[in-house]
Amino acid sequence: MKKVFTFTTLLVAALLSACTGNSDSQKNEANEKPKVRLARVTTRPVDQTQDYTATVEAEVTNHIAPSTPVRISKIFVEVGDRISRGQKLVQMDAANLKQIELQLENQRIEFSRIDELYKVGGISKSEWDAAKMALEVRETSYSNMQENTALLSPINGIVTTRNYDGGDMYGGAQPILTVEQIVPVKLVINVSETYFPKVVRGASVTVRMDTYPDETFEGKINLVYPTINQATRTFPVEIQLPNRDMRIRPGMFARATLNFGTEERVVVPDLAIVKRAGSGDRYVYVYSNGAVSYNKVELGRRMNDEYELLSGVESNSQVVVAGQSRLADGTAVEPENN
Repeated sequence: MKKVFTFTTLLVAALLSACTGNSDSQKNEANEKPKVRLARVTTRPVDQTQDYTATVEAEVTNHIAPSTPVRISKIFVEVGDRISRGQKLVQMDAANLKQIELQLENQRIEFSRIDELYKVGGISKSEWDAAKMALEVRETSYSNMQENTALLSPINGIVTTRNYDGGDMYGGAQPILTVEQIVPVKLVINVSETYFPKVVRGASVTVRMDTYPDETFEGKINLVYPTINQATRTFPVEIQLPNRDMRIRPGMFARATLNFGTEERVVVPDLAIVKRAGSGDRYVYVYSNGAVSYNKVELGRRMNDEYELLSGVESNSQVVVAGQSRLADGTAVEPENN
């Protein structure tokens, strides 16, 4: 019985010793400060640039069609053809034109007769005025019919659409041809109202095209719309590209970069940025007097492995760039580089 008692006593003592050891280890671990790596941040000039996406558009687009339904006699151009202003593109059926031409000739003969009578006092001034007006109306009709029989290009450009063939009856649903001026071309972007005072007509714009990924193109702001869209709080800006070699075509995807000068901003390493789970908020741990504070920040541009900060951290602060996983607001820490 005595042996059993002695063994039990020893077992209890061993267990108590083990529990005491674990407790001491846990206390030491709890008292150990998290180690962090710090970086000092300062303000410096940062280019205030904004990137915008847009689709290339023709400078001018004209739809070629007569004003009334009529049969197409001949189309002289095809899609892709370069054309000049005043060039004849389409010949419509001329039967109506010939009819109006005959009517105009008769009207001129009639007016000549009335004019002679008026000169010798054979008719009144009001009768002469009425005859003159009738002739002018007929001349206008003839001129309009001429314009709608021989269709000419109003611009220098390129044919981008052809919807009919010779012999078809034009019905008005679609234009016969579409002609676009692509020297120059333009982009229309929507800029935040914040930048309205900074967007100036004539300012240079850098443009990149997905079609030519290794090149940049220089454009200029050609038009700044004077009002702000109330729904989006943006305003349209038109950028013009010279496109003298015609390599840029309508429909291409483009990225335009506007430069609004420079601002003095605090710049931090991207390793310092912490994202709060379940929200889009970003934070930075700022070290001061042996502890860290959890500062909410507003990010600006990303520049390689750094971020521009719009708010949240003061210049010459020390921020945590490694070891954030064990931190909370107010946590005492041990800097590795101190």
